[in-house]
Amino acid sequence: MIAIEDLFADPVFSGASISADGQRLAYLAPAHGRTQVWVRGIDQSHDEAVCVTHDARRGIKTYYWTDDPRWLLYLQDTDGNEDWHLYRVDLENPSGDPVDLTPLPPGGRVWGVEPSKSVPGTLLVTMNQRALEADTFRIVVATGETTLLIEQGDLGTAVYAHDGEPRFLMEMDSDGTYNYFALDADGGRRFLHGAPGEDHPLGTMPSQVTHDGAGLLLALFPEGSDDLALVRLDHATGEKTVLAAIEGHDLCQMGYHGPRWAPCLYTDRATGELIAARFVGDKPIIKPLTPAFAEVLAELSKLSDGVIGGLSSDKTGTRWVVSFVHDTQPGLTYLYDHASRKSELLFDPYPQLSGAVLAPMRAIHFEARDGLPITAFLTEPVGASGPVPLVLKVHGGPWSHDTWTFDRDAQFFASRGIATLQVNFRGSTGSGAAHIRAGIHEWAGKMHDDLIDACEWAVKEGIADPSRLAIFGGSYGGYATLVGVTFTPDYFAAAVNYVGISNLANFMQKQPVMFRPQHKNCFHRHIGDPENPAELPDLLERSPITHVDKITTPLLVVHGAMDVRVVREEADILVDALRARGATVEYLLKDDEGHGFQNPENVMDLFRTIERFFGEHLGSRVS
Repeated sequence: MIAIEDLFADPVFSGASISADGQRLAYLAPAHGRTQVWVRGIDQSHDEAVCVTHDARRGIKTYYWTDDPRWLLYLQDTDGNEDWHLYRVDLENPSGDPVDLTPLPPGGRVWGVEPSKSVPGTLLVTMNQRALEADTFRIVVATGETTLLIEQGDLGTAVYAHDGEPRFLMEMDSDGTYNYFALDADGGRRFLHGAPGEDHPLGTMPSQVTHDGAGLLLALFPEGSDDLALVRLDHATGEKTVLAAIEGHDLCQMGYHGPRWAPCLYTDRATGELIAARFVGDKPIIKPLTPAFAEVLAELSKLSDGVIGGLSSDKTGTRWVVSFVHDTQPGLTYLYDHASRKSELLFDPYPQLSGAVLAPMRAIHFEARDGLPITAFLTEPVGASGPVPLVLKVHGGPWSHDTWTFDRDAQFFASRGIATLQVNFRGSTGSGAAHIRAGIHEWAGKMHDDLIDACEWAVKEGIADPSRLAIFGGSYGGYATLVGVTFTPDYFAAAVNYVGISNLANFMQKQPVMFRPQHKNCFHRHIGDPENPAELPDLLERSPITHVDKITTPLLVVHGAMDVRVVREEADILVDALRARGATVEYLLKDDEGHGFQNPENVMDLFRTIERFFGEHLGSRVS
């Protein structure tokens, strides 16, 4: 059995990248009880590295090199409230206090950071100094001087700039269509393209201007295709050119969900030109977009049978730092020199697992009861024979998808004799436009049927013991967990609701105002609008809180008090309702966490609780 402390400690090393001049490495490693940013020379060891951040409250996950060797930047919020600020570190005085370059009012946050190529020493930062508008500013890194460059319009619009100059505009119309316009130097605008909102519940990410300013990159479904492709929209003509596509596979968008996922696009360090794109598959697929990078990729691929994750190079494209996505050899990071074709292992993020028996993850495919093809990922205990307990782990979103990777939760369960099944049910991204549209108005309907059908597949295949099925998920996955114990109350032997939704109407009404414009194409289109009296009854009917009296399954509720996406009230009202009728429910609440636990001591506490909870109700190994 793998110890919880070994699995859920912060990685010893992660997030490595190389400086533009190829002489230094930055990476994340623990110090002061939290993940910090460290910097060292390219030929130095960790013993010679310098810890340049000192936040003992919350770990740092995102940092940036600048074009000045003196400064390094990082993002940080407060206890998971997602109010991100951008801080500057002085590498000549790394023990000094960081400087907040974005001293925003309460509720303000940084939405995007981009170096300026035309004005060295400056950044382009999108943030909401005005409470309801995410405007773009130029910030001088050395002084913090801030200048407004672009004022956004209302919350349903977005301006896309090239090095601070507005080039494209997106406006969402009344039916949710994303309309794209070219912005001309004389202040005029020209319509270029409209993308249907129902196909893009979270937008057309990447939605970024090309390196030369002449085009806009969008993730679109080309006419006649069900596969998401990377498309260039020309500023001058409106012509749409497919830059990257693979038949039967979607462009991966998971990298836009946050730093825990691998990037979707890779660019040249010097020019900003696209060099590769990530696509969805049984294992992720990296498609090179230039002959030069195809040559590099061929060499990098010799280092691992995994898939490229993090990747950076110096400005010459000679020295590369690469980490790999892998199910049983997670995050191995190498330094590769393309001139000499030599490489060396830099980091193993989990050296404490080197002797552990880790369980492989494999893609499985089945048809839902109505014939819809479904992909899922299965992790079984090593050496298992005969039916075993199974945890149905439901991803969040729901506009995201599970993928082949190292999943610490699945390894935790596998080492305790439990299989894990992760299902890309209808409505998930990554499986085509029709798959997304199949989820419209199917919350607590066919989306739940897909999950049950996946469990039935596992039972039929002799993998899962039907009397020892559990359901566990976070965010939408927490909602799905609650649907599981209310709409199919006798199916699961145990359930864990992690930062999940119990009341759909309350959830949407309590979302931060800045998030609400997108509700038109995601929550409102796919479930309903709580402000519409005609749609409210159906929202409440699909809300687990309405059916709380049906819950008989042992239930663990987990939440972070600082959660702004699914507010704490969603857990409180559920727990209060269960306790009011004398039902047994466990409630694990952490005051210093938001939408998902990050601090290692809280993550470990969560899985100690789950270990005991599933041990009691599934009969899994707990010692």
